[in-house]
Amino acid sequence: MQPLSGVRVLAVEQYGAGPFGTMFLADQGAEVIKIENPADGGDMSRAVGPHFFAPGDSEFFHSFNRNKKSLTLDLSRPEGQAVLRDLAASADALASNLRGDVPAKLGLVYERLKEVNPRIVCAHLSAYGRTGPRADWPGFDYLMQAEAGYFSLTGEPGTPPTRFGISIVDLMTGLGLAYALLAALTAARATGVGRDIDVSLFDMALHNVSYLATWYLNEAVVTGRLPRSAHPSLTPCQLYRTRDGWIYLMCNKEKFWPALCEKLGRPQWSEDARFRRFPERLKHRDLVTELLDGELSRRTTAEWLAVFAGAVPAAPINDLAEALTNPFVTEHGRLQAIPHATRGSYRMVAPPVRSAGEDAPARPAPGLGEHTDELLREIGYDAARVRALREAGVI
Repeated sequence: MQPLSGVRVLAVEQYGAGPFGTMFLADQGAEVIKIENPADGGDMSRAVGPHFFAPGDSEFFHSFNRNKKSLTLDLSRPEGQAVLRDLAASADALASNLRGDVPAKLGLVYERLKEVNPRIVCAHLSAYGRTGPRADWPGFDYLMQAEAGYFSLTGEPGTPPTRFGISIVDLMTGLGLAYALLAALTAARATGVGRDIDVSLFDMALHNVSYLATWYLNEAVVTGRLPRSAHPSLTPCQLYRTRDGWIYLMCNKEKFWPALCEKLGRPQWSEDARFRRFPERLKHRDLVTELLDGELSRRTTAEWLAVFAGAVPAAPINDLAEALTNPFVTEHGRLQAIPHATRGSYRMVAPPVRSAGEDAPARPAPGLGEHTDELLREIGYDAARVRALREAGVI
């Protein structure tokens, strides 16, 4: 059995952050039921291009909704609210990622659902929180990166402000949602009492500034961008030139500097007073860069990786194609084939959390409303009631 087998999660979610988080739960065996509005085509990401397995079958949507079920339900209708409450009675948790003022309006909060299930956990992901002056503001990843300082930390000095190459705030906040839900579920199972629990894109973006925030708040140090994507204080930790391109070295413990010097055939550098420890190397970073460029330029990146393997933390600078065709990825179970009705199968990156002795589930993202009838039958709805709801446009 997967670790979360038997856990039922209702997910009122769309686009990226929330679905990414609940996919972590589904990948560990939770039954994640996407509740999608039949009136507007369900999760908007079903239509996000430019790549589709079939018309209306977005590869973007599949990237966030593996191993889930889909139930169509119009929560704006009284009949839809009645169905929601019946579903909530059978669920362990409800996850949402809506604008901060919407969960209460749609009855997705603990105060509204505890009457039918006092143990239910309601985990909310919003842009700026469900309270405060921005509760009704829409918000997206790049806006959070901009306001929380990421643009000032990414890229080379002297270039325009630069975002991350991926939606890192969405992905981190989605993971935060999964963590929050499981933390609250642990307490609910111990006490019999559920709760609301919150995470927001803005708070996660700000929290991830981490030690740079601590430095500013206590020392008034404003960290900025450094050449070659260098670490602000640890050296050597940046890009260096090789004969055919670049290599990233990350000697972030003192023991790795002597190891690097030995592998380069320059053991005397580790004893040089200018380079002995991190503070000295930081003071002479430009000289360290010049010396390392000179030595590393004698061989290719691949040759140096073979020399450093297991002794000096180093990595090649790959593009996406190189990253995904890396033998360490392709030969060690880091990709997953998933069956598909029209394509036969498609591939995704496999779940990063691995349970010893258990293969991760590999079910495709659901079609819109694919499991509606099945799930309503499970909670006692007969065929006539399901038909009436469908004819009324509620499901």
